[in-house]
Amino acid sequence: MAPKSSPQKPASKSADTKAAAKRKSAKPDISGSPFTLEEDKEAYREMLLIRRFEEKAGQMYGMGLIGGFCHLYIGQEAVIVGLMGAAIKGDQIITGYRDHGHMIACGMDPKGVMAELTGRAGGYSKGKGGSMHMFSAEKNFYGGHGIVGAQVPLGTGLGFANKYRGNNNVAMTFFGDGAANQGQVYESFNMAELWSLPVIFVIENNQYAMGTSVARASAQTNLSKRGVSFNIPGEQVDGMDVCAVRAAGAKAMTWCRAGKGPYILEMMTYRYRGHSMSDPAKYRAKEEVAKMRQEHDPIEQVRVRLLDAGVSEDVLKDIDKDIRAIVADAAAFAQSSPEPDPSELWTDIVAPLTGTGA
Repeated sequence: MAPKSSPQKPASKSADTKAAAKRKSAKPDISGSPFTLEEDKEAYREMLLIRRFEEKAGQMYGMGLIGGFCHLYIGQEAVIVGLMGAAIKGDQIITGYRDHGHMIACGMDPKGVMAELTGRAGGYSKGKGGSMHMFSAEKNFYGGHGIVGAQVPLGTGLGFANKYRGNNNVAMTFFGDGAANQGQVYESFNMAELWSLPVIFVIENNQYAMGTSVARASAQTNLSKRGVSFNIPGEQVDGMDVCAVRAAGAKAMTWCRAGKGPYILEMMTYRYRGHSMSDPAKYRAKEEVAKMRQEHDPIEQVRVRLLDAGVSEDVLKDIDKDIRAIVADAAAFAQSSPEPDPSELWTDIVAPLTGTGA
């Protein structure tokens, strides 16, 4: 068998020394560690912030303040919060259009996110991207992407850059069970394994691709096995359990940082709302949604642990109160921020030069 080709520059002694130092700066192995009380509190706060933000976004959409499409992350909060708990500084995120939760977990300001949703100048993409297209290079968030599966080869490119630069960072590339059937995903798998790129392919399997159950659309419903023919390891994870997500994320990141190539994590999760705000979600029973909320809600699981650990209801209520204030401020900021100046139509775009004969 021919050896794998590699995009990496020839390693020097000094480069090896720097890489070793970066490996030492990585988080210790937490793949088998339970959450401490403070980690549970932080996870609870982060997931609740995403939940409350999305609830407010849904309200503002209903009021006509958010136009276009809007895909809420309610129910899936444990996936991004758990993975960010295993990440180190410099690790990148790239995802599809159900992206608000990812942005907030990356540390992006809820004010800037909400302003972008409402198409205002104070938004992360100056009001020109809306719900589905905003970015923050500062927070290593490389966008929500509106084309199904388009982010997967881009995320693979981020992994290519990491390996070329020898920076010890991992690119987390998120996509859904529907996008898992796109051809470009498998081209990306092949390239990522061929070059041993540090990429974690995170499949957020929320059971329904738009309105179609994964059982009706996929011959192989265990999506963690989709990398078998490329020799990419994968595993299914309880995506409603933030502890399980962080543990799996830590394991996958250790694999990638060791130079072993990509890893697939299929997060078994669930969205409580429709595919988008225009989806009445009549393709599933109300009892199914209610059962998931009652028995598997990611936030309620942590809440119960906190109460069992002696944290009072009053403390949890104060956390919720603080978060509601943050979300209210974000909504107020968005509504008070001006609309983009018409001249912004001509900025941040690529256009051919005039007078060149082209």
